[in-house]
Amino acid sequence: MTVTLADVAARARVSPATVSRVLNGNYPVAATTRERVLRAVDDLDYVLNGPASSLAAATSDLVGILVNDIADPFFGIMAGAAQAEIGGSGITGRAGGEKLAVVCNTGGSPARELNYLTLLQRQRAAAVVLTGGALEDRHHQAAMAAKLTKLADAGTRIVFCGRPPLPDSEALVASLAFDNRGGARRLTEHLLHLGHRRIGYVAGPAERTTTRHRLEGHREALRDAGLSEGAEQFTVHGPYDRRSGFEATLELLRREPDVTAVVAANDTVALGAAAAVREQGLRIPEDISVAGFDDLPFSVDATPALTTVRLPLAEAGARAGRLAMGTETAPPGGVATIAAELMVRGSTAPPRRG
Repeated sequence: MTVTLADVAARARVSPATVSRVLNGNYPVAATTRERVLRAVDDLDYVLNGPASSLAAATSDLVGILVNDIADPFFGIMAGAAQAEIGGSGITGRAGGEKLAVVCNTGGSPARELNYLTLLQRQRAAAVVLTGGALEDRHHQAAMAAKLTKLADAGTRIVFCGRPPLPDSEALVASLAFDNRGGARRLTEHLLHLGHRRIGYVAGPAERTTTRHRLEGHREALRDAGLSEGAEQFTVHGPYDRRSGFEATLELLRREPDVTAVVAANDTVALGAAAAVREQGLRIPEDISVAGFDDLPFSVDATPALTTVRLPLAEAGARAGRLAMGTETAPPGGVATIAAELMVRGSTAPPRRG
């Protein structure tokens, strides 16, 4: 059953005119009244429709870019590249085609992610770009699929960048998914070829798709080498930050003093891991090899330079921006897998003998 503006008004206990003023933002409304109206809009999942469907179409000049943490270069690089395309600086000769790209920092909060999508829905956003891994929670995934369906039905383009498509929304999105599993596998194979057999792994949050895919690739390589037994003992989960890398590596060294290599969930975590190794009086790579993931700009300047897996973040972000603008054709089936490249540098070497 279609929800009407009158339904929202009745739910919020205000007049339809007040609801219209709140949604259009063209007249001052008391804060408590506005909050009540917006709560009713959320509860009823109200979107303009019926005779006003032409107004509900996504014709605004607004594009939302959702990131977990704008201070993290992983997200900042993708968002910046997407914004350049959306704002027009990435495409020459496209006068008048620019749109306003707004970066929405979720802080990794599922509730905030949904809230931003609701706000963008109200603004009839032309497109939404969602970056980074997704939360693996069936209730949140169902809520996301429903919200994205409503956005798409209103004409909003949905683009995933660095995120696999949701199970129930493949037809609604263009998804640029990184080959996290393959990249992690190649990184661990590199360490195995060097002769490492006791490899610690500092993983990201267990509930994130990126974490699961990278850990799966790592363990596939161990399994093929006959080393999968006891892999849990060599794995510690934590946030994608330096402190987590430091604390988790200390925990790994307490558990398994004979570890000869540490693979980190990303390059920022790898910096913390390297600091923990040095605090224990150990050298990199002579005593312990350390490797990361993403190939963030600082990786090559670390001492020693960090062995990692390169993801083409800027290229993926720019492509997502073009998909959001409709200036690039969506990949076949709506999904493209972006390759990951192993970057071997000075932080990894054969394990010390004797």
